[in-house]
Amino acid sequence: MKRVLVVDDSPTVREMVRTTLESGGFETVEAADGGEGLARLQDDAQIALVISDVNMPVMGGLDFLDQFVSTGRNKVVPFVLLTSEALPSMIERAKKAGAKGWIVKPFKPALLLAAVKKLLGPLT
Repeated sequence: MKRVLVVDDSPTVREMVRTTLESGGFETVEAADGGEGLARLQDDAQIALVISDVNMPVMGGLDFLDQFVSTGRNKVVPFVLLTSEALPSMIERAKKAGAKGWIVKPFKPALLLAAVKKLLGPLT
C-alpha cells in the first residue's frame, strides 16, 4: 500500500484528506506543520508522496518544500500543495522549488484522489 504524508495544521483538513486517500487504497501519515513533516519523512522511508498546506505555524508549506528539496527525496517523492492560497506568484515559486502540483481548498475528493493516482501510478 502506498503511503502519503499529509501535512496541515487543521485536524479537520487532515481527516478529510485521510478519508479521501484511504477510500482510494492509500495509507496516510499525518503532521501538523512542516517541521513535523520533515521529522516524519526522516523516520519513514516508505512515504511515496507529500501533500502539504502552505500557511501553517512553526514551518509553512513553502519553507517545508525548500527543506524537503534540500534532502534530495523530491527526486523520487512528489510534493503537492493543498491550500486556500491561489496567488500566481506563490504557485510559480512552488513550481520553481519543485512542487508537482497545487490544489486549491476546498478540494473535491475525486480530483484529489485522481491527482494522487496520477503522480503515484497503479497501487500494485
